[in-house]
Amino acid sequence: MTTAAKARHIPIRPEWLAQHVEAPIEPDFPIIDAHHHLWDKPGARYLFEEMAADLASGHNVVATISAEGKTGFWTGGPEHLRPAGETEMIAALAQRCVAETGSRVRIAAGIVGYVDLSVGQAAGDALDRHAEVSGGRLRGIRDTSAWHADPEARGSVILPPPGKLYDPGFRRGLAELTRRNLVFDAWMYHTQLNELADLAHAAPDTRFVLNHQGGPIGIGPYAGRRAEVFDDWLYFMKKLAGFDNISVKLGGFGMLMSGFPFAEHPVPADSSQLADAWAPYMRACIELFGAARCMFESNFPVDKGTASYCTVWNAFKKIVADGSPTERHELFFGCANRTYGLGLELDETIPRAAGSEASGR
Repeated sequence: MTTAAKARHIPIRPEWLAQHVEAPIEPDFPIIDAHHHLWDKPGARYLFEEMAADLASGHNVVATISAEGKTGFWTGGPEHLRPAGETEMIAALAQRCVAETGSRVRIAAGIVGYVDLSVGQAAGDALDRHAEVSGGRLRGIRDTSAWHADPEARGSVILPPPGKLYDPGFRRGLAELTRRNLVFDAWMYHTQLNELADLAHAAPDTRFVLNHQGGPIGIGPYAGRRAEVFDDWLYFMKKLAGFDNISVKLGGFGMLMSGFPFAEHPVPADSSQLADAWAPYMRACIELFGAARCMFESNFPVDKGTASYCTVWNAFKKIVADGSPTERHELFFGCANRTYGLGLELDETIPRAAGSEASGR
């Protein structure tokens, strides 16, 4: 696996983000952030302190799911076991969160690690190693399959081989994951969604979570073709919705891949602008899969290049402001809690929308 020659992440600009600050909508509404990263890469540190600062912006995030980011690997030992170093690193950060005096958020309550499933049965040993070092937090694996022949269409810095999900070795590795009752996080572009349909048909006992609402591309050859891409994307999302073992993460539109120009604006967009742009995709997912199979994700720090943590969650709340209390509970808490087996319980009943503040656009 190689990295794409051209970086595909929008840089984080604290001074630019500081130009627009919002108060959190419904600050008491409980949230599980279903997808973020923790890493220390050149020029891109996002560890305990950085995430804690974002979490302090006012929303009631009670727990998070940390997704792999290809960092912190062990430098020795069998190659297929080395990625467990990242899981060990994140588990240590999670333990620090628990130990922090007054810490109210369970950062990395669930961990989605990385294993190269194409090693086949040997993936079982790797999965067991992740579980050993995770402190009981391992909930799934993400083995990215996002591939496109045109480099200008690629929205990921990772370039896996084409047709990864069809590889017999990969499918044997996936069977090892399924035996351990782990979730498979699927990250691909909208042009590959039929590959997931084929995989879900072949592996009905595997639980799949499609990342970033299926990766509709808005850059390169797809720039200026949003309506056409939406129709193509919707066709395959309707097909995927027919598989009961697939859930969807709603988020990631702050990435360069989406083609939304907000990062180019002199002042950051407000939550209403973001909600207007993102709503057609997210509402379509909720309509197709149902709220019980959809969960919101920040995708931080990647999406921080487009908007602040508080603004992103305000946008999500505006997108589903007209949903029932039960539906909104599922989208922000229930689906992630159940899918990743966090076992969290709320002390209070499902909160209801707080009138005009929750529903204003």
